[in-house]
Amino acid sequence: MLIGRNTEIRRLEKLFRSSEAEFAVLYGRRRVGKTYLVREFFAQKDCQFFQVTGSQKGTLSKQLTHFTDSLSETFTQGVRITTPDSWEAAFKMLTQFIDSIKFKSKMVIFLDELPWLATRRSGLLEALDYYWNQFWSTNPKIILIVCGSSASWLIKNIIYNQGGLHNRCTCELKLDPFNLAETNDYLISKGIKLNKNHVLALYMALGGIPYYLKYIEPGLTADENIQNILFDKKAPLKDEFKKLFSSLFKNANAYIELVELIARKKEGISRTELESSSKLSRGGGRLTQRLGQLTNTNFIETYVPWDKERGEYYKVIDEFCLFYIYWLSTKRNKKILHDYWLKRTQKPIYHVWAGYAFEAICHKHIAQIIQALNIKTAENISSWKIIGKKEKENEDGAQIDLLIDRDDDAITICEIKYTDQPFVIDKSYAENLKKKINVFKKETRTDKQVFLVIISANGLKKTMYSEELINGLVTLADLFKQTI
Repeated sequence: MLIGRNTEIRRLEKLFRSSEAEFAVLYGRRRVGKTYLVREFFAQKDCQFFQVTGSQKGTLSKQLTHFTDSLSETFTQGVRITTPDSWEAAFKMLTQFIDSIKFKSKMVIFLDELPWLATRRSGLLEALDYYWNQFWSTNPKIILIVCGSSASWLIKNIIYNQGGLHNRCTCELKLDPFNLAETNDYLISKGIKLNKNHVLALYMALGGIPYYLKYIEPGLTADENIQNILFDKKAPLKDEFKKLFSSLFKNANAYIELVELIARKKEGISRTELESSSKLSRGGGRLTQRLGQLTNTNFIETYVPWDKERGEYYKVIDEFCLFYIYWLSTKRNKKILHDYWLKRTQKPIYHVWAGYAFEAICHKHIAQIIQALNIKTAENISSWKIIGKKEKENEDGAQIDLLIDRDDDAITICEIKYTDQPFVIDKSYAENLKKKINVFKKETRTDKQVFLVIISANGLKKTMYSEELINGLVTLADLFKQTI
């Protein structure tokens, strides 16, 4: 059963109905469900399906053996086939099998984890180039899908290939993690019914990664599940963080250090700060390359603050990575007890972290926020910050969690709050909000109409101050809605 993935399903449907040969590239973060999507979609179709999956750090001989086993399973009912000694010979065998079968349906060739299949000096790309251009591209029944978690490898070697595969890709698909609504749908499909606050708590720890969500057990609270999945001695995801990076990057420690550095600041870190803070940045384009790879694999995102004068900033957007760095890093915890998480949720530090995590999730559900506020046009969506000048009196700093610069001569400023109960704006907080708006208007010199909105997980309690200041409210229920 496929949950969500509506855009991807529509595009795969278009490939299936095409009257020409198709060459699709599918990539996304590891564990996000790429293989599952392809297999489930075509399992419901009348087609011939051939799949071979690469082995991490497998030799050329091992990869070719796997390829031959798949040929045998698909075309000869398990009868053993002699293993070829090259990818040229392997693709020749596949082509001969395809030509020998008189079928009217589509032929799907699914090369899963292609970056692992293409071992060094294996000649796979050259063979793929030759057989696509000489044989497969002229066969209207063929759908070639190459897939992998190393997005940068696929983008460089397939999508932007400078040789014979240049401009051959007919469909590029990036698979993102589930949003809150899709996560809730997935849990319901597994017989797990939790309220929105519990689903949010799970999302803040695991993100919308189907592979991680499958470990959630019915009949347990969100905190009990998190304890079991991440903190117990035999927790299934206890070592996932390092495995995740090791499976994607050769120099995994360098990428881990970079992610940890970016994660130190919830509002993100500038390129200039990264260059001065990270010893890994020295050496030409290494930093640029690593940032690009982390962006393509959905670990971080690049954004430009609203004032545009501070250049590019980078933020960690993967919930699982943020959770691990904050709670499971050995630098923070030398010993983790059996009830570690259950006790931590009762501490003030948990509420500080939860506020940061909820803010990050709101930034990933911008479409839902705009829909809830009925905003028709948005020119720029970002955050804003100015640091007060200590040497001058009455020079206050200010930080805006989320700013929506609109095309209709207005700016919506969003204040994001995570509380267990409806958020309360008292006199003191009201004064802070007024001061923040005044600082923003003064520093930016904007003459646009400014609206103030509260994004609160559990709503807003009406007070005289909220009635005076707040122009809109977005709740957790709004974040769980699918966009139209």
